[in-house]
Amino acid sequence: MTREFQVIIEKDADGFLIADVPALKGCHTQAKSMDSLKVRVKEAIELCSEVNILPVGCG
Repeated sequence: MTREFQVIIEKDADGFLIADVPALKGCHTQAKSMDSLKVRVKEAIELCSEVNILPVGCG
């Protein structure tokens, strides 16, 4: 099953790209290039999805 998430990307003062996934609490990452950011945000979504599906009190 493929899920889609909105990703908000901003550039910080040091030139890093910051990606935030509002639908997944605490899911964000950063990178210097858009190519690296795409890879990192996919990994972050996978990890955050696993954490966010655990029942309350687990983990």
